[in-house]
Amino acid sequence: MSQTIVSNSPRPRLAIVRVNLDTGRENVVVISRRSKALRPEVFRGFSRVELRYNSKTLLATLLITDNDALVGPGGIGLSEPAFRRFAEPEGSLVAVTPAAPPNSLEAVRGKIQGRIMSAAEIDEIIDDLTHYRYSDMEIAAFLLGSASFMTSGELIALVGAMSRAGTQLRWNTPIVVDKHCIGGIPGNRTSMIVVPIVAAHGLTIPKTSSRAITSPAGTADTMEVLTRVDVSVDEMKEVVAACNGCLVWGGHVNLSPADDILISVERPLALDTREQMVASIMSKKLAAGSTHLLIDLPVGPTSKLINANQAMRLRKLFEFVGDHFGLAVEVITTDGRQPIGNGIGPVLEARDVMAVLTNDVAAPADLREKSLRLAAHLLEYDPKLRGGSGYARARELLESGAALRQMNRIIDAQGSSNCRSDLGTSTFDVTALSDGSVSGVDCLQLNRLARTAGAPIDKGAGIKLFKKIGDRVEQGEPLYRVYAFDSAELDLAAAMAAANSGYSIDGADVRSVR
Repeated sequence: MSQTIVSNSPRPRLAIVRVNLDTGRENVVVISRRSKALRPEVFRGFSRVELRYNSKTLLATLLITDNDALVGPGGIGLSEPAFRRFAEPEGSLVAVTPAAPPNSLEAVRGKIQGRIMSAAEIDEIIDDLTHYRYSDMEIAAFLLGSASFMTSGELIALVGAMSRAGTQLRWNTPIVVDKHCIGGIPGNRTSMIVVPIVAAHGLTIPKTSSRAITSPAGTADTMEVLTRVDVSVDEMKEVVAACNGCLVWGGHVNLSPADDILISVERPLALDTREQMVASIMSKKLAAGSTHLLIDLPVGPTSKLINANQAMRLRKLFEFVGDHFGLAVEVITTDGRQPIGNGIGPVLEARDVMAVLTNDVAAPADLREKSLRLAAHLLEYDPKLRGGSGYARARELLESGAALRQMNRIIDAQGSSNCRSDLGTSTFDVTALSDGSVSGVDCLQLNRLARTAGAPIDKGAGIKLFKKIGDRVEQGEPLYRVYAFDSAELDLAAAMAAANSGYSIDGADVRSVR
């Protein structure tokens, strides 16, 4: 016979104290070792605690301090993320109890042991992730378990759960186009040219983009040089209604929030499996309300995909998921042997984009041509456009100035940005040691160099390229210039470039810094 036990013992209560600690994504709380309401030794066996205020609850990692200046015996300190999410004023009395781990962790443990997760279990995991009930260690366990193997059924369930977890946008038009590059190529800021071309034609293209995680710039970082990108959902809809398109930061409109959480743990672990990449991209595109999606897969020796076989396997996975959810997906492979454009870093990339849109004769030809070809694919989704005429239409819109005018409308509609648009004042050049031809460019190393110089935090930091593969160079001629604001960061970048410049001339590495 079952028995219900009811406890009349009141939960101990502590006063909320806002603690100036940036704990990233994790909820962290701090109590004094001399706490009047809690016995810290009781909590040592628990990694998490539950805070409750009326019907509101928050799970958090518990830390104990001997510094009463941080948190006194009658208080509980909430880190900045925890304080923001709990959204109760300082001094509010909260009940604190040990918290059991989320039930969904049982499914994670089973996955690590080789069991296939059900759709319901995946839904529960994603729900716990988006409500910040997992620690970074628990998120890493889920990622590692999924990285070992993932069935097609698990992938479909993961994409569906992630796409439903946050904001879901819907548009009053039968065709909503979008594009996405899997990344890894410096520069390559094609979205900022494709969107105004496609929008000027009249197709709807509500582009949400990411900020950089391990690269020197994401599309959102570069667009922010020109206009505000942290718009609300309602503001985004207004911009699209007025301009047919937008270029905004996806994190601010809360599309597939579990994806941002997973990515932030994936990157330090260097986890980037095909399934996780597809789930990340497709969940956001489904949540954004896209009906037609173009995927750009750069292939090259230092890109994410190093050969055609890897690209084919990834293409089939995108197509499989797209077919299941009724999203028309077209996947193309592009040249990923070297950066696209002349600039690496937000300000330099924004200058490249505007040079293309203004039809400047000095605009990078590779960025212009690739953008036109990508735009052509999207324009072909217009049933009124004759087959094969997408490229000519894209070029017409660019050369006539229609794309530039549309970009200016988007910039005005999104609002002014407070970001600096000047270049770093400290520079050094990497020069050729001998005469010859550029035979190779290491995309990954140039990304590292630009980040070391301060990009994207300093938007004017980065690299300006003077030479590309196949270009002739003379001894002492600059290959590229590095910009920074901070002298210490410049020195670090110079030392890194001296060890490995990322360039090869006639097969030999260049290691000269001036």
